[in-house]
Amino acid sequence: MLTLPVKRSTQRTMNTFHCILGFWSPSLPEVIVLGIVAVLLFGKRLPEVGRQLGRGIVEFKKGLREAKDELNDTVKKADKDAGKDDSTSTKPYDDIDKA
Repeated sequence: MLTLPVKRSTQRTMNTFHCILGFWSPSLPEVIVLGIVAVLLFGKRLPEVGRQLGRGIVEFKKGLREAKDELNDTVKKADKDAGKDDSTSTKPYDDIDKA
């Protein structure tokens, strides 16, 4: 069997993508088939389903943001209790939004 060389960075990206989706990563024809199946199953309700999915994602992000803010407040309070001033204190969970 003939194999083509793949850059390490590309191979790492492919492995990461494979780990995220488990054992299956859809190709273009599979995505098209899934779209057709979605239209057949949901039909006229598809915009409503999309809207509900969007609302769910917004609520999830809102919950994550609130949890991050609460965690940062707890870290600040612990720093104050330990006698550290705010200038040396850092917010260790600010990088969550950057991911």
